Order: sequence, then structure tokens, then C-alpha cells
Amino acid sequence: MGIVINLLLSGFAVVVASYLLPGVEVDGLFSAVVVAIVLGVVNAVLKPLLLVLTLPINVLTLGLFTFVINALLVMLVGQIVPGFVVTEFVWALVFSLVLSLINSFLHSVSK
Repeated sequence: MGIVINLLLSGFAVVVASYLLPGVEVDGLFSAVVVAIVLGVVNAVLKPLLLVLTLPINVLTLGLFTFVINALLVMLVGQIVPGFVVTEFVWALVFSLVLSLINSFLHSVSK
């Protein structure tokens, strides 16, 4: 039951972030939940691999390149999920940051 609640909270966070940012569009709550699932899978599978491959750049930028990787993964999810559109790289970067903040708040309140 906890997984379902976390999934719905993440989907709600995607909807809220898309309403706050004009460069990100989500068709509805179902699409937002699908975005949350796909983003979770992409972050679990691809992100560690990309972090290892870009380790020298990450060290040189003191970890700030991780934000670029997050934005690229959000843009990838935008290409995969039909009801989710991210118009530009900058909006993907801001969406990633806003989504992290909203998710942190919602999951801390729900416990």
C-alpha cells in the first residue's frame, strides 16, 4: 500500500510542477503517474551509468553536472511518455529541481 501512495504522491508532484512551469505539459493524472514510473525507472537504471561515465566532468564541476544529467533524463522521459511534453532544456532543468522540492515536501508530510 505504501508503494501506491508514494506513486500517487509522485504523480501529483509531476502535475503540480507542470502547472507551475509553462514549458512543461502533462495531459492528466494518469500521464503524470506514468511519468513518475518511467522517471523512477530511468533514474534507477540510466542515471548511475551516466554518473560513472561522466565522473571526470562531474568532479571538475564539483557535482553541478549532475543537474545536466537530470535534465537530460527528464527530456528523455518527455520523448518516451506520450502525454508529457518538455519544450526546452532549461525547462527540463527547472522541472527537475522543482519536482525534487515538491516530492521532498509531499513525502515528508505524508509520513
